[in-house]
Amino acid sequence: MKNHTTNTQTIPSERESYENLIPMRLWAEDDLPSEKMLLKGSHSLSDAELLSIIIGSGISGENSLEIAKKLLSRCGNSLCDLWKLDVTDLQKIKGIGRMRAIKISAVFALARRRNESEVIFREKITQSHQAFEIFRSLMGDLPYEEFWILLLNRSNRILRKIRISEGGVSGTVVDPKKVFKTCLDNQACSIILGHNHPSGNTNPSEADSKLTKKLRDCGMMLDVDVLDHIIIGDNKYYSFADDGKM
Repeated sequence: MKNHTTNTQTIPSERESYENLIPMRLWAEDDLPSEKMLLKGSHSLSDAELLSIIIGSGISGENSLEIAKKLLSRCGNSLCDLWKLDVTDLQKIKGIGRMRAIKISAVFALARRRNESEVIFREKITQSHQAFEIFRSLMGDLPYEEFWILLLNRSNRILRKIRISEGGVSGTVVDPKKVFKTCLDNQACSIILGHNHPSGNTNPSEADSKLTKKLRDCGMMLDVDVLDHIIIGDNKYYSFADDGKM
């Protein structure tokens, strides 16, 4: 008796085969992300479909939706991590060249500014969560540390937002002289400190605690109240004031 070997192949689903084998320009109109958005609204699109619209066209053998899926996969399908990618990181994905990377980064920048404009017009800063929202809009998705201050008037209304310094993934240098010169130049009555931890861990380091105490003490001598120091990481934060350390 002869042995017969049967070769088996994985048969892709009808939908998967459709997307992979037919160029996007030949898809049914309702299936194109751009047309789907017009017909059904942005809420009906997946993250990958929205990203594919920004990417635009594909490359030989890969359409823009496949490129978008690979880009999201690189970030663990996390939009927070996607927003941390810079132009160089984006170009590591096949199909995303220099100009496309710049275009995507520009969209990220607009989103940050939109978030910033949404929260900056609050009448007063009365809770740590309000300060967190502002700092998150400024640096919540950055892959490196930045240190900012919110300058407040006597009614705790925001006068200005000032970036004091930027550094690497594990720290940034803060000069107290620059902090308080900025306060005096803008006639601020009080300030709120803020910086990000790219690792996502919001626990204050020993250096964070020492800096907070140093700036608080300097402020007392200059009659500028240091109200709080916010450490942000992804979608959470730590407040020195809430923890009774101010």
